[in-house]
This record gives sequence, structure tokens and C-alpha cells, in this order.
Amino acid sequence: MRIVHVANFYGPNSGGIKTTIHELGRGYRAHGHEFIFIVPGTRLFVEETIFGKKITVPSIILPGSCGYQLIRSNRNLVKLIASLGPDRLEISDRFTLHSVGRWAKRNNVPTVAFSHETLSGLASRFLPAPKKIRDALVNLHNWKFSRTFDQIITTTNFASREFKSLKSQNLIKVSLGVDLEVFHPSKRSEELRTELLKGSQVLLIHCGRLSKEKEPQRSVQALIELRERGIDARLVIIGMGPMWREIRSLAKGHPVDTLGYIADRNKIAAMLASADVSLAPGPLETFCLAALESLASGTPVVTSNSNAVGEFLIHELQTAAGATFDNDPYTFADSIESVIGRSKMRIRAREIAGALPWTNTVTKMLEVHNEVSYKAS
Repeated sequence: MRIVHVANFYGPNSGGIKTTIHELGRGYRAHGHEFIFIVPGTRLFVEETIFGKKITVPSIILPGSCGYQLIRSNRNLVKLIASLGPDRLEISDRFTLHSVGRWAKRNNVPTVAFSHETLSGLASRFLPAPKKIRDALVNLHNWKFSRTFDQIITTTNFASREFKSLKSQNLIKVSLGVDLEVFHPSKRSEELRTELLKGSQVLLIHCGRLSKEKEPQRSVQALIELRERGIDARLVIIGMGPMWREIRSLAKGHPVDTLGYIADRNKIAAMLASADVSLAPGPLETFCLAALESLASGTPVVTSNSNAVGEFLIHELQTAAGATFDNDPYTFADSIESVIGRSKMRIRAREIAGALPWTNTVTKMLEVHNEVSYKAS
């Protein structure tokens, strides 16, 4: 089976989408399938990778996104896809690739589209319009999206809600996974921990894109609050984004290190395993791979109570592997404080992640592709 995956917002510094594409490609190939992924780039370029054939196509940079790119011409994109003759088509962009879905329907190519964001959440925060109008626009977009593609993939119950409210019949939940070998408690290094702490006692780590919808400033604010309570904590931030300068300005004068984007996954794994608590403050996260990677590393997570991360922090109603907070720096600090030093949470964190390997995701996606093909015929 030849599976073609098209994605926007993929680039050198992108995180979750890139990891997902790579792990799906690796898994599909292991099952004997061909995988081709088409992503934005500076020019048309084809290369063979361990994940599959990568094709970059000319793109534009999204203003104010700190480097995120969008494929420039959907017309040329459709021509390219047609020349590849896909048996299945996957889409990782719910906003700009509807024309690809329409082409696929006309040509009887089964499609699945990933919903990586909560449109209702984004609209409520960034669309200056009355709630009634916002809801109507969101519902219209989601209705069109679910009608354009054969199957809509969401990764959590949280991400599914806005489609369930429309009674979408082509919705399926497929949890993302984690590399349980790269991210492992054995990567903990006391030498690295000492280096990162720089004389402090508690090591907090924030790994993620620095953009407004993810509210990275909450982590800095919580660190400041903890310090005022007499807790000798230090915060390490990994990631880039439009709020880079704002975060650095907010952190000035406090024990905060902003390390930027780190490409070496083994280095990130060692840092996550060496931390006391991993912070995931984004209120709209529909999954958050960094949080799951932290759990796989044996590090508990503190996250917003309005996102999806809590679904796997408290897996199957067993002991939690972290805590949630109410989207303000004070309850954030409370939750961090409640997690520090809880050795049983470190054990539980690894147990939860152990139930979510990428092999499960790949197996489920192949089942989806077979089901979509059956329905299309």
C-alpha cells in the first residue's frame, strides 16, 4: 500500500507534527508499506529518509509564526499527488488543504485527516466576535472538514468534542505514541542535573513551542511564585516561537534558562529524565507529545486542567502521574509543589507511557486505512 501524507507547519524547528509523521512512516515501512510525505520547503526536492520518501515543495512563511511554512500552490500539490498514485492519503492540516480532499473524492482515493488543534478553543481565545457567531463559524468549518475527508482522526476525547457535538459519523480516536527507548528513566544523569540546576535544588523543565495559544509565560510566572514561597527552583525552557523575546524579557533576573530549539532527541530525553517536574501549561493542548515524552522519562507532569493532557496523566482512573492547575500562576505553583519529591509518581509516569507505544498508533492507523478503503469501495 502506498500511503502519501501531506502536512503544513512542518519544518526544521517543528515538534509534534514532525514527530508524528516520522513515527508513522517508520511504522508503515516496518509493515511493508510505502510511505511518502510532502511538506513545505524552499523548492521542489526529493530525498529518501529512514521514515520514507520526503518531498519538499515551494512554500510561504506564515507571518509572525517564527518560521512556520505553508505549501504555496495547492494546484501544483494536487498534480504532484496525482503523479504519485497514492492508495491512501493522509492530511495534517485542517485549514488549507480542503482542495486536496475534494480531489481525492473525485478520484476515489481514500483519505484520513488529522485534527491536531481545537478550533473552538482557538476561536474563543483569538477571534474577536460574539460567542454565537464564533460557534457558528467553528461548526461550519468543522462540518465542511468532516465532509471533505473520509475519516477524521482525533488523538484524545478532548479533541473529539467539537466534532461529536455535530454528530460526525466519520470520527475516530487514535492516540499518539512515544518512543519508549529514547525516552526512558535510565537517561537520568546526576551530572547533567547538577549542570542544569546551577546550584538550585529543584529542576523544572518546559519543552514546547513558545506561542500565545500555549501560554509559556505561565511556567515563568509559576517559577517566580515558587521562589517567593522559598522553594529553590530553577526553570529550563526548551523551544522556540513567536514569544521567544517576550519570555526572555519576563525571565530576566530570575533563575530561568531559555535554550531554544534542540534537535538532538537523546539530549532532550536526558534533560526530561533529569528534571523533577515537567510543565505543560497550554490550555488548548489536544495531546502534547512533550508531556508524554516526559512521562516516558519517568518525570511527572503539571498541566492545565482545560486541555487533553489530564486524560493520560490519570490513566484509567489509577494513581496520577502529575497534577493539573486552574490556568493561573498561583494554582500552577500549588500543583508543582504537590508533585515535587513524589517518587511513586515517577514510577507511575513510566507505567502510563508504557501503555502508549508508537506501535499501537501505527497498528490502529492501518486498521483505519483498511476500514476507509472498505467504505470507499
